[in-house]
Amino acid sequence: MYFDPQYLVIMVVALVLGFVTQGYVNSAYRRWSKVPLATGRTGAQVARAMLDSEGLTSVGIEMVSGNLTDHYDPRANVLRLSEGVHTSASVAAAGVAAHEAGHAVQHARGYTPARIRMALVPAASIGSQASWLFIILGLWMGIVGIAWLGVAMFAAAVLFQLVTLPVEFDASRRALASLSTTGLLPENQVAGARNVLTAAAMTYIAATLISIMQLLYWIGRVNRSS
Repeated sequence: MYFDPQYLVIMVVALVLGFVTQGYVNSAYRRWSKVPLATGRTGAQVARAMLDSEGLTSVGIEMVSGNLTDHYDPRANVLRLSEGVHTSASVAAAGVAAHEAGHAVQHARGYTPARIRMALVPAASIGSQASWLFIILGLWMGIVGIAWLGVAMFAAAVLFQLVTLPVEFDASRRALASLSTTGLLPENQVAGARNVLTAAAMTYIAATLISIMQLLYWIGRVNRSS
């Protein structure tokens, strides 16, 4: 084992991309969270209206602590919105709430990428946590088979991230379409919601690109050790 400058380059790129995309998200969210929603509805009310328009009256909505901790829990069939989204009547809150409602719609409609993503959760969880141990241990001990097992585990986590991209994009597409067609968001404010959701999507894209770079690096590193 030895320190490889190539990996340092990947880490620097990861830090830069993370800083830029997170800054973009924070900037877009702050900007549009200060713009009142013309209809006066809170994020929770927007999500409720969107869900009801899709016939999903059984999906619950709860408030959770934290900042941008919003998510849909398919096991509990509950939409959980952060306080800043749940109670805020802003363009940003409407966009985020509708996006999460979009995930509930995906679940109800059996959206294929979302189903694949759910199936990959166990493998991705194990792979993201344990892959490094197998890779490093295999390289250190000179047992390439163990290192390749770690690479395969990490590849499962990367596959999960790749499948996540269309799931997130589709949820935003559903959100923007519903906000526009149902009148939950006036046309002159749809661009604001799109800006917030686009910024959020960039974080997923950046994380996936970094993971792919890491995977290719470890494939090359282990291959050289074979």
